[in-house]
Amino acid sequence: MRLDLTHIQRWIAPGSRVLDLGCGNGEFLELLREQRQVRGTGLEIDGDMITAAISRGLNIIEQNMDQGLANFPDQSFDTVVMAHALQAVHFPDKVLDEMLRIGRQGIVTFPNFGHWRCRLYLGIRGRMPVSRFMPHMWYDTPNIHFCTVKDFEALCALKGIRILARDVVGNTERTPVLAGTWPNLFATTAIYHISR
Repeated sequence: MRLDLTHIQRWIAPGSRVLDLGCGNGEFLELLREQRQVRGTGLEIDGDMITAAISRGLNIIEQNMDQGLANFPDQSFDTVVMAHALQAVHFPDKVLDEMLRIGRQGIVTFPNFGHWRCRLYLGIRGRMPVSRFMPHMWYDTPNIHFCTVKDFEALCALKGIRILARDVVGNTERTPVLAGTWPNLFATTAIYHISR
């Protein structure tokens, strides 16, 4: 399981109602159900991922986040999670608004495109970075909006979103020491716990 997903579990209360936006194959929701007894729902658009998630016995809705989340009533979930999907939606600002309308709290993780390796790769090679962390070429990437830690925090300030906590992870199990001090430069993945 991805490191960002192992970090955010502590922000999800046992027995709570969770909506996972872009839930993929449902591995994370299944883990939450088994270890934290959450009542989870997943949202996904990829047919193969939906099939895999349903085979885990999960409640999955086929829906595109970019088309809105109006079918969910206000405050219908305790926590709405969007892990590694913010950069892949067309309207990240609107999706954040909807997350915090339908959930009391939100958890967002995204690849930090301000990481020093991205900067170095672009600066030296003059091309968009490709790595284990970002394995796609610029023309076939699911990423639409490249975001940094500073960009996300500025958007939260603009929209009046409170940052309850921030965490960062690198590429390994080790805690990235410098990322805690300079997350925009040293965090591979940024993790935010947010609310209104």
